[in-house]
Amino acid sequence: MSATAVQTPPPAAPRAPGAKAGRRRLSVPVLLLVIAAAIVVVSAVRAIASADDVTSSGQIAGTLTGAVPIALAGLGGLWAERAGVVNIGLEGMMILGTFFGAWAGWAMNPWMGVVAGVLGGMAGGLVHAIVTVTFGVDHIIAGVAMNILAAGVTAYMAKRIFNVGKAATEGGTPKQSPPMEDMKTFTVPGLSHWLATLEKHHWFVVSDVAGVLGGLVTRISSLTLLAVVLFVATFFVLWRTSFGLRLRSCGENPVAAESLGVNVYLYKYIAVIVSGGLAGLGGFFLSVGTHFYLEGQTSGRGYIGLAAMIFGNWRPGGLAMGAGLFGYTDSLQLRSGTDSVHALLLLLAILLLAMAVWKYLRKAYLSAGFALGFAVLLALWYMTTDSVPSEVVQASPYVATLLVMGLFSQRLRMPKADGQPYRKGQGG
Repeated sequence: MSATAVQTPPPAAPRAPGAKAGRRRLSVPVLLLVIAAAIVVVSAVRAIASADDVTSSGQIAGTLTGAVPIALAGLGGLWAERAGVVNIGLEGMMILGTFFGAWAGWAMNPWMGVVAGVLGGMAGGLVHAIVTVTFGVDHIIAGVAMNILAAGVTAYMAKRIFNVGKAATEGGTPKQSPPMEDMKTFTVPGLSHWLATLEKHHWFVVSDVAGVLGGLVTRISSLTLLAVVLFVATFFVLWRTSFGLRLRSCGENPVAAESLGVNVYLYKYIAVIVSGGLAGLGGFFLSVGTHFYLEGQTSGRGYIGLAAMIFGNWRPGGLAMGAGLFGYTDSLQLRSGTDSVHALLLLLAILLLAMAVWKYLRKAYLSAGFALGFAVLLALWYMTTDSVPSEVVQASPYVATLLVMGLFSQRLRMPKADGQPYRKGQGG
């Protein structure tokens, strides 16, 4: 025998009784298969219900318009909550972004509006950080106060700025700013026209794919491209850098992070200020989309962004899916009214049926029963009616979001120290 013994790895430790295996990630082939199946289902619904707008390029463009501000607000919430600070004040920070962004966009140019909107949101984030991190005020109370404060401040300033002098002569009112220029849009030449031609034929699957892709390459706002970059950058910074590891440790166990030399206060401040800046950018997206600031313009999108973040399990990819779901249903009811929302009943019924089967196979019988029950109700509703009431059309984005969030709530895991008060040296 050799003097150097061949060492074999020790046997794996037995799993504790009742312990669950780690969550398996979807492989690329399985993910592609799921996407292909979803396209076939949507194409079938479009053909059965004769609702061509379900997969049209205009519908996808409207989805992006509705999803981006929600996604940016949710991304801001993700930064804050990964550091352990609940940011209910996202709505107020979006309001600040709409006002200051529109002000600078009108007075100078849209790109200065981007800067002003981000700075306005960051100012709100700084106030929220001072109140919650330094003074230890309850995060929910502080967030609600921020929303009320931002609405009051912008309403007062709008009367003082947009209702006098040059602003008034150019269309400003106590509740609205003068119009500003639009931002540059991008279209992929050649490809956009070819996809539009395919879409017009209404071929099964082919035209649906062309419509979806066409909406992604035709007249895309530069702010939409910036939002995509920010999502990728957030994932890289928070999950691929030592800075991100330290920041996330503040949301999981700040006492342990402090014992390793992490300045927890500093990281919380950075996270909440970045959170406010992202929400402010989302607010400016709303302003530049309509070309002016309008009082009440956010319409609760900060709260919806927070819900999308929870739906996404505090991860950028899931957050984007949640924001896209709301943006899609919102665009559907704005563009097509009752006909396409009626077709959406059939689509939701099929998806819920598939979810019921999946939950049943995973032995989650209660969730499977709820999903099956909703699927049957929606299918009966679709088969016994030709349209839906206008009130249901207007509420469809919120109902769809709540329904999906409720069925996926068991898989959510928030940061362990999220919303918990922290004081330096408390673990000593």
